[in-house]
Amino acid sequence: MSRVVVIAVLALVAAVSSAATVLIVNSKESKAALTEEQRAVREKFFGSNKELPPIKDGQEMGPRW
Repeated sequence: MSRVVVIAVLALVAAVSSAATVLIVNSKESKAALTEEQRAVREKFFGSNKELPPIKDGQEMGPRW
């Protein structure tokens, strides 16, 4: 194979893989938001939807060894 053919094939493969990636990402984003029932179940399972309290001064986030 000549160098031009190899470069053209590599460019074609790159373009196809990029297009496939864009299509996959766009299909995942198009899903509808959670319904109220799903949101209620999620909130019940994971706890309330409130933010965590701020970290107190001197309290570390390190592991407990």
